[in-house]
This record gives sequence, C-alpha cells and structure tokens, in this order.
Amino acid sequence: MTQATGVTTIEQGKYVVPDVSIKDLLSAIPAHCFKRSAFRSSLYVLWDFCLLAVIYKCAEAASSAIDPNSLDLPYPFLYSFARFAIWTLYGFAAGLVATGLWVIAHECGHQAFSEYKFLNNAVGWVLHSGLGVPYHSWRITHAKHHASTGHMTQDQVFVPRTRSEVGLPPLDPAKEDVFGSSVTEEVKKELWEALGDSPIGATLRSASYLLGGWPLYLTMNASGQTRYPAGTNHFTPTAAMFAPHHYGQVLISDVGILIWLSVLGAWIYTRGFAEVFRIYLVPYLWVNHWLVLITFLQHTDPLLPHYRAPEFTFVRGALCTLDRDLLGDLGSFMAWIGATCTHGISETHVAHHISSKIPHYNAWEATDALRTRLPDFKLQGRPAGWAEVYRVFRECKFVEDEGAVVFFKNAYGLAQMRPVIPESTVSDSGVEVDK
Repeated sequence: MTQATGVTTIEQGKYVVPDVSIKDLLSAIPAHCFKRSAFRSSLYVLWDFCLLAVIYKCAEAASSAIDPNSLDLPYPFLYSFARFAIWTLYGFAAGLVATGLWVIAHECGHQAFSEYKFLNNAVGWVLHSGLGVPYHSWRITHAKHHASTGHMTQDQVFVPRTRSEVGLPPLDPAKEDVFGSSVTEEVKKELWEALGDSPIGATLRSASYLLGGWPLYLTMNASGQTRYPAGTNHFTPTAAMFAPHHYGQVLISDVGILIWLSVLGAWIYTRGFAEVFRIYLVPYLWVNHWLVLITFLQHTDPLLPHYRAPEFTFVRGALCTLDRDLLGDLGSFMAWIGATCTHGISETHVAHHISSKIPHYNAWEATDALRTRLPDFKLQGRPAGWAEVYRVFRECKFVEDEGAVVFFKNAYGLAQMRPVIPESTVSDSGVEVDK
C-alpha cells in the first residue's frame, strides 16, 4: 500500500474468472463418488444419535459426581460452577454433533442421502423438523442458491449490499477507482464514517449475526435476496421465493415446525424450562451458530467475486465459494473434530457446489480430484472460526452498483482483488476474429 498526494493505492490480486465447463469438472471426479447408499448414509445418522447419547450420559454422570458427599471442594460455589462448566461443555459438544445431523438432513434435500426420493424427503423432514427447520421450504430456496451461487440478483442468501443499498453517495471516478485499487483520503474518511466499525462494535455485530442470523433469515429474509418484498419468509406458501406448485410442500414443512414446537412446549410443561434449555435449547443455539458461521464463511470473503447476469455461469458461481477447515484455527486436532462432527461440510464445499448429489462420505475424494484438476485456482480459504468471521465482517462492507464481476470493498473503499476476464469468454456472434 502506498500513500501519496492524498491518495491511497494498494496492489491488488488478480482473479482470473474461470472459463471451464461443468462437464470438464464432473469428468475429473471418479464415477464412484456419485454413488449414494441408503445403508451407509443411515449408519451416519445412527452414529450421530449414538454420539449424542454418549455425550449426554457422560455429562449427566459427571454432573452427578459433583456432590459434597463424594467430592471435596474448597468453596461451596465451586460445586455449582463445576456443574455449569460440565453442561456448558455438553452444549458445545452436542451442538457440534447435532450440526452433523443437520448436514445429513441437508443432504436429503439434495437427494444425496439415497437413490430413493421418498426416503430422502422422509428422513430430511424428520431430522430438519427436529432442529426447527422447515424442510421443503428451505430445500426449495437452497436449491435456488445452488443454481445461482454468487449471482447478485438470483442468489438467495449472503447477497452483498451495494454502494447505494448501504446509503453511500455515488462513486466519483475522479476520487476513487471502481475496482477499489485507489481512494483519496477525503473519500476514505467519508466511507469510514458511514461504515467503519470499532473492534467492539464489529465483535458485537458478528456475535449477534451468529446467534440470530439463521432464524432471522427464515422468518424475515435477513441477508437474503434484496429484490424480494418486505415480509418474505419461509413459512408462507405464497411467499415470493415459492412457485404455486410448492404450496403443499411449504404446508408440510410448517406442520413439521408446529409438531416441533408442540413437543418442546409439552416437554417444558412436564419437566420445566430449565431441563429443556440445558439439554436441548443450548445445543440448538450452537447448531444455529455453526450453520451461520460455516455458510457465511463459505460464501463471503474479500477473495470471492460476485456476478451480474452478463458474466454469470453455473460453474463460475459454484467456484466462487471456499473450502475451510472448521475449528482449524485452534490446531489440527480441533480441525479433525470439526470436520468429523459436521461430516466435512465446511471442508468439501466446493465439490458440493459442483455436484450436490455427492454424499459427504465421497466428497473428500471428489475434493481432491477437483484440486488436481484446478491446481492454480484457489479453493481453500483460511480456517473457519470466530476470528475469521470478525475479519471478514470488517473487510466485506459493500460492492459497487456497476460491473459484471464485483468484489467486496472494505470501509475505506479498497478491494483486495480485481477481475480478469479471459478473452475466450468474449462473444463475437460466432465470428472467429483470430482467423
């Protein structure tokens, strides 16, 4: 970065917009990776439930052992603190494993659980309803997300806000570069006053996003497609994101949510809120947290482009996402824990976007094949964790209102990347200009 005569100029990375066909990428993946096994997928469901039972039993046994008759602690308050610590650890562990169940339910929506559509939808409806997710409603919008990943007007979630949408004045080419490589000090100050975060402010915004982002997306379309009208949500069969033939499927999803709420209400009535909160609601909040953290970081980074219609293709959208090692910022062991508990959803996400019917247990090999096919293309991002959410929140503020390929700018109006569009993608109405 250089500063001279009141102008800040940075050296940007160059993003070569991919020019490869989906057939090419799919052919690079071994054929057996596309095979789905109901038996094998069901074993993972059974394994996750067994892990949850073991985690609960261990927490219950450890909590029962914290008793003055069997354990001598120097201060009485330490008994309560120890029990609190045990159940806090339980909530974290159970939430991570339950996120794995969420991932399998999500695979059901992609028909990756088995070769049988009825079985996929039945298992997905039960698992997602049990985690407070309207199965078909979200399945429908999530399929649209896969079809238009990174598309400014067609993607369903994590759609960047534009300069005008965040209330900034129009771009002045005399004072700032449209690609974000240079900005005058006057504009930097103006942008920072409008968008800048203090460390505390950025931390609180990140935390609130992780805790409340998922239910707000379902109920209010928060961070979703901005062209949808106010009041758009996943529970109204006539919502803008649904077609008329989706009406019954949305109602079935709503029934699942009503059953879920009824079971929770009955449990609270018979056993008390404290038990429900300790055993179910805390892990449930962790699941929501992991879901937002994982998906936000998969699709949001200063290195990732977003496309408008002239330059969008399915492959370009599929490749504008990143694989990340969940909990990798805490070391290799925690990265293994994160990947194992969540079935590699964060670590193999690019392959999932290339073909969403690849089951998670085959996605690792598919990921290796894609990296071999695209050796010069960046598919791996920084490890996924709280620090990375904080960094991305501060670096990704807005994109420009113009441009077919756009990158996030920070609160100073600077962007880390600029697009390079291969000449081979330029259409000349069939005229071969080189011959």
